[in-house]
Amino acid sequence: MKKSLKDTYKISPGKELRIALSGSSGCGNTTVSRILAEILNINLINYTFRNIAAERGIPLKTIIEGAKTDFSYDKIVDTTQVDLAKKSSCVLGSRLAVWMLPEADLKVYLSASPEVRAARIQKREGGDLNEIRLFTEMRDAEDTRRYKELYGINNRDFSAADIVIDTEKMNPEEIAVEILEKLVEKGLVVKS
Repeated sequence: MKKSLKDTYKISPGKELRIALSGSSGCGNTTVSRILAEILNINLINYTFRNIAAERGIPLKTIIEGAKTDFSYDKIVDTTQVDLAKKSSCVLGSRLAVWMLPEADLKVYLSASPEVRAARIQKREGGDLNEIRLFTEMRDAEDTRRYKELYGINNRDFSAADIVIDTEKMNPEEIAVEILEKLVEKGLVVKS
């Protein structure tokens, strides 16, 4: 009988582990973060504009539009995430995780082309592919502008990451295994 990934990988005894995982919408951040948190039995921190929209009962597009001029949305998300991440072992999955949590034990950036990302978003949420692509391009440009203005971060410069993974030809489990193997190399995770 084949062992599950959860039975294969464990955090090294006596260690805490913080993984920062970033990427643009549609790269697999949330899915891969969830898989890693489940395998390692640690907290998943993925507080986003979607959470604010749900908490306030307003559409995500309204939050994204508001965030163009009101930086309080970004500050709520970023402060909440970093505060939570500092409390215990976790996977912090967010657009800015690799920059906002420099003390993370492993910083991972996931990438994919705009076309692949739009197709994934369409599969997840439905809708017109061209509209999704245009919305995603607008959101990417707005994110880049805001992060530069707010924090001086260039989210298109991935040098803050320890590894960059092109997710186009990999499924989420394969991506998680690549990250887990990197953690094994660093002595932060043991493999049985």
